[in-house]
Amino acid sequence: MPTILHQSNLPNLELLHRGKVRDVYALSADELLIVASDRLSAFDVVLPDPIPGKGEILTQLSNFWFDKTRALVPNHLTGKPVASALPAGVDPALYEKRSVVARRLNAVPVEAIARGYLIGSGWKDYQASGMVCGIALPAGLRQADRLPEPIFTPSTKAALGDHDENVSFDQIVATIGAELAEQVRDATLALYRYAAAYAAERGILIADTKFEFGTDADGRLYVMDEMLTPDSSRFWPADQYQPGSSPPSYDKQYVRDYLETLDWNKRAPAPILPRAIIEGTAARYAEALQKLAGITLA
Repeated sequence: MPTILHQSNLPNLELLHRGKVRDVYALSADELLIVASDRLSAFDVVLPDPIPGKGEILTQLSNFWFDKTRALVPNHLTGKPVASALPAGVDPALYEKRSVVARRLNAVPVEAIARGYLIGSGWKDYQASGMVCGIALPAGLRQADRLPEPIFTPSTKAALGDHDENVSFDQIVATIGAELAEQVRDATLALYRYAAAYAAERGILIADTKFEFGTDADGRLYVMDEMLTPDSSRFWPADQYQPGSSPPSYDKQYVRDYLETLDWNKRAPAPILPRAIIEGTAARYAEALQKLAGITLA
């Protein structure tokens, strides 16, 4: 059975940040312990119900992708064992599969999003303006249509409880400078193209995905946080893909679709999830891990 962890508790470690999913602790001036909980967020709101085993799945899948792409873009992993970083008396079994020891980086304040298909907020923007993040797209595209080529569509990094906002590349340049903005864009598209081709061979279409980046003291860019998971991506089964509607997915779109049927204003507090939605979400995450990485968590 997977472990269940809604909120970490690591005595004697300094908690730096408790995010929507991850809890981040200081280990030293150079290293962090990052713990992926089983919390689930939708529409930028943390839901009250954990998804059993979700943090383990996110971490194992991220680690798989970090390893596969390290020749493309360096990442935040140090390779140090999690057990060596845990305080005395803490059960390693609860944390080892859902945690990593990572480099301590300066976060780039951008949600770096690559889109290969027209869905989600990109579809809404296109319907309103024919563009996504200032990028003009061909007329007549349908929901979930494949784009002529992948596009970089950044958004702002909102505070917990607020909503991210799609912005143009020029706005990112104004925020972080042209050189770093170009590095982030190029890394995002390179990672997406590699992963999309890999996943397609395994029967999964990656509609879009979001990356987080950071820089070290020398200004070198690293991909960090999580990578190509059901939380940060839309994964579609290729054999069920049909443009013109929102395809079934292995990711939290399943939860979003359920929440859209409710009379909820998309602000905290979020509604309780039915058991069937919790179990269905856990099953979809587990299937994505197995199909992409060949990993089944006991």
